[in-house]
Parts: sequence; C-alpha cells; structure tokens
Amino acid sequence: MAEWSQPSSLLRRALPILTVIIGVAVLYDGWIFYSRWSSARKLEQERARAEAERASRTIKLLGGDQLKILGFYAAPAVVQRGQATSICFGVTGAARVRIEPPIVEDLHPSLSRCFQVAPRNDTEYKLTAEDAAGHTMTQSMVVRIAR
Repeated sequence: MAEWSQPSSLLRRALPILTVIIGVAVLYDGWIFYSRWSSARKLEQERARAEAERASRTIKLLGGDQLKILGFYAAPAVVQRGQATSICFGVTGAARVRIEPPIVEDLHPSLSRCFQVAPRNDTEYKLTAEDAAGHTMTQSMVVRIAR
C-alpha cells in the first residue's frame, strides 16, 4: 500500500495507459476532421461538375462556340427627332464586336447588351461580330425618325 501512496509511482503506472488513450483520441479526432474535409471536398467537386455541365448545355443551346448573331434591334425602331432609343445586340462565339457608326467606345461581345442612342436622322446601324479565327458575321437595322 505504500507503493500507491506515492504520487510518482501512481503516475509511472498510469502514464502508458494515458498515452494510449490520448493517442487514440488524437487519431479519432484526426479521422473525424479528415472525413468531414473529404466529404466537403467531394461535394464541392460534384457541385463544380454540375455547374460546368449546366454551362455547357447553355452554350450549346445558344449556338455553341460557333459565331452567331443572336439578335440586333432597336426598341422602338421609330422615334421623334431628339428622342432616344435602345439598340440591343446578342452574339455567341465572338471575340470582338463593333457597331457602325460607332456609338459605344468600350464594346464587348455579350449574349445581351443594350445602350441608348439619339440619332438626328434616319440611321442604319451595322453590327459586325468576329471570332478568334477571323470569321465575321454582319447584320444591319435602321432607326427611323418620325416625320
């Protein structure tokens, strides 16, 4: 009984057991953290894959990577002198776009973009879309001034 009364003797006997218990607890916590991280990573990868698949389907529905003018119009197409109208366009597969006569300095390809103009006379606008390979498509429309 004298042996158990000394704290150092008790500590020497309990130390290996405590070491094993602490080691098991650390391994268990590590496994929990790893499994949660792994599950979250798999979910994120699946979400990214599904998003990429949806984007790919959308691009195919809009004409894929082929150069295409989806629309080019003015709303309204007839205005009073000095009044503004909206010119809208949409393109797919384009690397560059331009409108003549030039209206907007910073014009980029877009699926849908509109801007305001106020022509003084009947004006024909021409949209030119160009892809990276140098292929071009054009479409024209006229904004008329009511008389």
